[in-house]
Amino acid sequence: MANNQEIPQEKGLDHTIALLREGYDFIHKRKDKYNSRVFQTRILGEKANCLIGEKEAELFYDNSKFSRENAAPSRIQKTLFGQGGVQGLDGDEHHHRKALFMSVMTRAMLDEIKELTEVEWNRAITRNQTDELIVYNEAKHVLTNVAMRWVGIPKQGTEDEWVDELSDLFEDASAVGPKHWKARASRTKIEEWLQQLVLDVRSGKLLIDQDRPLYQFSYHRDLNNQLLAPEIVAVELLNLLRPIVAISVYVDFTVLALAQFPQKVDILRQGDEGDDKQLQYFIQEVRRFYPFFPFTVARVRNDFDWNGYKFEQGTLTLLDLYGTNHDPDIWEQPEQFRPERFENWNGSPFNFIPQGGGEFDIGHRCAGEWLTIDILKVTLNYFVNKISFEFPEQDFTYSMNDIPSLPESKVIIKNIRKK
Repeated sequence: MANNQEIPQEKGLDHTIALLREGYDFIHKRKDKYNSRVFQTRILGEKANCLIGEKEAELFYDNSKFSRENAAPSRIQKTLFGQGGVQGLDGDEHHHRKALFMSVMTRAMLDEIKELTEVEWNRAITRNQTDELIVYNEAKHVLTNVAMRWVGIPKQGTEDEWVDELSDLFEDASAVGPKHWKARASRTKIEEWLQQLVLDVRSGKLLIDQDRPLYQFSYHRDLNNQLLAPEIVAVELLNLLRPIVAISVYVDFTVLALAQFPQKVDILRQGDEGDDKQLQYFIQEVRRFYPFFPFTVARVRNDFDWNGYKFEQGTLTLLDLYGTNHDPDIWEQPEQFRPERFENWNGSPFNFIPQGGGEFDIGHRCAGEWLTIDILKVTLNYFVNKISFEFPEQDFTYSMNDIPSLPESKVIIKNIRKK
């Protein structure tokens, strides 16, 4: 057994402000400073381990060593994830709840969401063919409509209300002050309405197709063969709706990549439907290259030793997602945009982790990753092969300390025409 060694520790009482200030760069900068892929800091007043890299990700997703229960800060649970949802479960309970999400990711359901995505982009572009269009704002409308139709949510209220309230949950999840409270209010409002929908489905007042996630989630039973409480079903339905709308961040970066790397676009122009493999390589590189989630969190389940380091029970632990996706030990020339790198990617669940890592079935890898890829491939193909447009002068820069990060201009296109 290797001799125990001290985990490098960052000096100071607390580094929460530095984390907020540095954002996506916080962990990997300190990896270089301490020449270690494991170090300790203090976040929100408590000791926190920080990890970066492929082997470290494999460690982090070992369910015998790390737990997700009570890992996310309460302010994040009350905005981004909700309380009682799948992200905070472990063991058999997590596996059982995760299976519910995977059950709606069938090929038929994924094909349907691809069709809905193209329909909604067609509708959006038809409305805006002669005007300038802010891609991010339009993507949120497109994906809100896609999400609600796919999940089976009946329309109530205006489209703008749904877009604004669902966006609050991921745009201001880590905000402080009025934005945080607005995000919490939005979650409360949506959850209460979804709870009533669940009750209406169960009572027969609301009749919907049985293959809709709203129906499937309403009648899901836990390990004790009991229907989930309506408030938990509401949280899990939002764990479908919110992430679909949040793909708008990736949509914005996808169109930004078309502007920043035009030499990578010609290979995508292969008729109306494009080249599926090349579309996928491009999308995967967008997800690797641009910032999305900065890190994910867990807690040490029990004391254990790893590579000479002692991990103590209950310690908060952060895995650097963005840094691992830019790790030069994993990715050749990681600061270059090279979709072709995915032709030879080994498919590891621990080195390419834009939405988290691990295995789909037994781990905590995002159940919606396939859905994300399909929506983005349809969107990319639509922008490359179905319409033409121009980029006016604008600010394409984006901040590494805004979470989520977005191009300053949110990407503007003009002179839009259908081909």
